[in-house]
Amino acid sequence: MMMTTVRAGGERVRKYILESVKGHPADISRDASAHFNISRQAVHRYLRQLVKEGSLAEKGTGKRKTYTLAPLIEWERTYLLANDLAEDVVWRNDISPALGELPENVKDIWQHGFTEMFNNVRDHSEASTVRVRIWKTAIDTQMLIADSGVGIFRKIKQALNLLDDRHAVFELYKGKLTTDPKNHSGEGIFFTSRMFDLYEIVSAGVFFSHRQGTEYDWIIQLSEQETLGTAVWLKLNNHSSNTVKKVFDQYTSGDADKGFTKTVVPVELAQYEADKLISRSQAKRVLARIELFKTVIFDFDKVPTIGQGFADEIFRVFANQHPDIALYPRNANAEVSQMIERVRTGAATEEPASATNTTSLLP
Repeated sequence: MMMTTVRAGGERVRKYILESVKGHPADISRDASAHFNISRQAVHRYLRQLVKEGSLAEKGTGKRKTYTLAPLIEWERTYLLANDLAEDVVWRNDISPALGELPENVKDIWQHGFTEMFNNVRDHSEASTVRVRIWKTAIDTQMLIADSGVGIFRKIKQALNLLDDRHAVFELYKGKLTTDPKNHSGEGIFFTSRMFDLYEIVSAGVFFSHRQGTEYDWIIQLSEQETLGTAVWLKLNNHSSNTVKKVFDQYTSGDADKGFTKTVVPVELAQYEADKLISRSQAKRVLARIELFKTVIFDFDKVPTIGQGFADEIFRVFANQHPDIALYPRNANAEVSQMIERVRTGAATEEPASATNTTSLLP
């Protein structure tokens, strides 16, 4: 790629064009002109420069010309999962060079994410091969890590004797989940998913996604068509301000020795189709492994109502049995809040008024 020296003002225009071109490639000239109060001719000069250096690709002519981000790097390799294939060696010899130049904090996130995901494939997937693909543009980098093994959600379901693959996703969301506790902490996927702008897993017809910058960022889609193995998709802005330390600090107590102590439980995922959250059995599924944490936020977004038994099992029975664990509801509507308060009446410790909108504990 040809490198061009530009002044600071010009660099702002270039950055705006590159970040905007994916959303409205046909209108970029008009929008950049209005945004910076410069002529369209000036914008076109920047566009031609970006095309010449390989950052943008153009299509069409005249007023119908559109622009897209051009791939700076396209890289792919398939690995045989031999016993001596170590993720740190693959990172050092292949992946790090393939990613090219990146800021140190961004490269650190890629190292953490790749090595964690590659190690999971090697140790858990029972696959014979794994394919890694990298796409890099002037704005962001994306990576696909795909195997044809048993499938992550299915393996979790079988190992923990869960109801179905959906229940496996629910447990994965909480964190500290592993099918091999002797050799793994169960924190790899949880923290990796929170370091990247976009983190997705597709396995056996189940789609699991975390997107930074949205309030409700976990999505599940069930598909009739099953996929073999597991595919993990990672995406990160090349100039992200995120760091590995920032993400770990969000879910620790401030004392490094105490480790991973906070989690968020999306209560909606405990609902199956038209079922309402009524019973104590449902509550016990929500509470599975919660004793591993010190602070738990139950997110009631999209939960219209809960039963007395469900609320009582969480906010009175479990709370009384585990007084050292702080339980906070979040995004509860008036009906759900009323039921929670009803079962908590007389409890020694009440939730702080600000807890329902807690943000400092969230990704």
